[in-house]
Amino acid sequence: MSEATRKITEGLQHAMRAETDGYHFYSMASKNIQDAKGREVFEALAQEELSHLRYLKIQFNSYNDAGGADTSARLGARRDLSGEHPIFSDDFKIRIKNAHFEMSALSIAILLELNSERYYREQAQATGDPDAKDFFNQLADWESGHYHALLQQQESLKEDYWAAGGFAPF
Repeated sequence: MSEATRKITEGLQHAMRAETDGYHFYSMASKNIQDAKGREVFEALAQEELSHLRYLKIQFNSYNDAGGADTSARLGARRDLSGEHPIFSDDFKIRIKNAHFEMSALSIAILLELNSERYYREQAQATGDPDAKDFFNQLADWESGHYHALLQQQESLKEDYWAAGGFAPF
């Protein structure tokens, strides 16, 4: 195995661990979120993490067995996380005072997605393999979409949450 291929497989191993952690976090969070839409979205995010994990395993095996990417592998469909309230229902603000778990879950998810996006971008920049660069960039774009949707939801709730919890004027 060449040094370049070894670095790609090491990067894929790290990515598989991160996607597994993301899956377990989103699964746990989905079971504890009170908002029905939030539960559904976090479960969908968990399933996307599994999809990423499967894709990464295919690529890992392909690099180990054939020395290159499996260009026939696909990531699958993304959940649409657009709109003013992409994560929680429109009436979530009514229960915001007691939404400590949900707000913490948003914060943790934001960090997970930001770290994943950065990691995938670093891997894309570090490799000279055009196929690896392509799939790492695709994954980075996917994580970026998650990050921005989660951040948008957090920003739309922040002031109300702080005021309801007595955290204002922060």
